[in-house]
Amino acid sequence: MDLLDYEFFRNALIGISLIAVASSVIGTYIFARRLVAIAGGITHACFGGLGLGYFTGINPILMAGVFAVGSSVGVEWVSSRHNVREDSAIAVVWSLGMAVGVLFVFLTPGYVPELNSFLFGNILTISQGDIVTFAIFTLLLIAFVAAFYHKIVVCAFDRDFARVSGMPTAFITTVMTVFTAVAIVLTIKLVGVMLLMSMLSLPQMIAETRYHRLNRLMVASGAVSLVCCIGGLLAACYIEVPCSALIVIIMALVYAVARTAAWIARRRSAASVEEYNREATR
Repeated sequence: MDLLDYEFFRNALIGISLIAVASSVIGTYIFARRLVAIAGGITHACFGGLGLGYFTGINPILMAGVFAVGSSVGVEWVSSRHNVREDSAIAVVWSLGMAVGVLFVFLTPGYVPELNSFLFGNILTISQGDIVTFAIFTLLLIAFVAAFYHKIVVCAFDRDFARVSGMPTAFITTVMTVFTAVAIVLTIKLVGVMLLMSMLSLPQMIAETRYHRLNRLMVASGAVSLVCCIGGLLAACYIEVPCSALIVIIMALVYAVARTAAWIARRRSAASVEEYNREATR
């Protein structure tokens, strides 16, 4: 029977495609700002929300969202208002989120059966409601980036220049940081807390071997993410391994191939220039 005959696989295919598009936009922004670590900080802060949600009986995803948005806005606020380095603030959020999560999971009576799905992800559990939610989020994200694209580019590459030029730097960075936090919460079911940071960095690293402009990076990383995610999903169904882990491994292999190809191209280009110079001096 064809895989597309199964509703859960169709949902997974649509969901993973939407997530690939959104993660390419978010990932390119934080990649350009050299803040890939913030994805790890927010991701691990989510673990604190999950633990508190299980302990209190509140929806864990809702609590993870509160922790994610609060930690992301907190990092921006502390780094901009209190002269604290962003990497230091991220390290605090990272460790504190994990500590809170471990504490409340330990205090929760009984076994927490759903915790593994958040830690390691399971794209096959995505429902139609999840797809609708993420589709709305992706549309809002693309609309915001399209409306403020030039300001986002300046804020991503040179925030000091953007501030001096009178651009709404605080507004742009805060909104994009909140988008990052929400995207992380919504994609927990895809790759889980432990592997999510790879989804927001590897496609951009692959695209950077060829492109350097922000718009081209977004498009190229989106294409790479889409191909790798769909390929990983299909392969996981046939060889029966965890989809999230396989997607990250495929992306890492593609990055190794892309980096090797770029190195070979540079060597060939340098050899051609050297040969031309020798011919010119004869």
